[in-house]
Amino acid sequence: MVKQTTGYLTLTLTTLVLFGFMFQNEETINLGKYSTKGLDLNYTVNNDSYGINELLAFNVNQGSEETYAPYLGKSFVGFKEALAFKESGGNYNSVNTYGYLGKYQFGASTLKLIGINNPAKFLKNPRLQEKAFLANTARNKWILRRDIKNFVGKRINGTIVTESGILAAAHLAGPGSVKKYLRSYGLDNFADGYGTTVYYYMKRFSGYDTSFVKANRKARAL
Repeated sequence: MVKQTTGYLTLTLTTLVLFGFMFQNEETINLGKYSTKGLDLNYTVNNDSYGINELLAFNVNQGSEETYAPYLGKSFVGFKEALAFKESGGNYNSVNTYGYLGKYQFGASTLKLIGINNPAKFLKNPRLQEKAFLANTARNKWILRRDIKNFVGKRINGTIVTESGILAAAHLAGPGSVKKYLRSYGLDNFADGYGTTVYYYMKRFSGYDTSFVKANRKARAL
């Protein structure tokens, strides 16, 4: 009889404990704090911003070369990456039909000027390619320092001359061709083997911040 009574008590206590936990859990979980009532859940573009049709039209009007991504603004990094995209699509392993190499499409003669005598090793070394771009740009900036001083802000062939445009054009055609273009006020407009002109680069890459580059006559990549 005692054993039977003890068993009933144990079962009763166990049941009460389980019910206690159940009610306690229900009180602990406050579903109200997960409510989205009053929150702004509309993440679509509002009427004051571009709609999808306007954005699509903008991209079509700009053309593929003008919609380079990711967007890096007018910083120096934006400058060099936009230029690289135009030159090679940003591909470190690129070699064009004229034998120009790498992400920034360097010729062997230009590489020698900045201390690189092994084009094959250059092509396999992304870090060296970045150093080469900076060195060549610094060298061109020194060569063109007077032209930068004299022509930046002037309008040639309908385009305002900027330092970044000058440096981009020098990368394409060499600083000598840029001097001729500027000093002839756009009459001497060099074009490379694919028909890309100094004027095009002057316009396409205008307005970037290239103050990071320090003019250096003896700039070397190595």
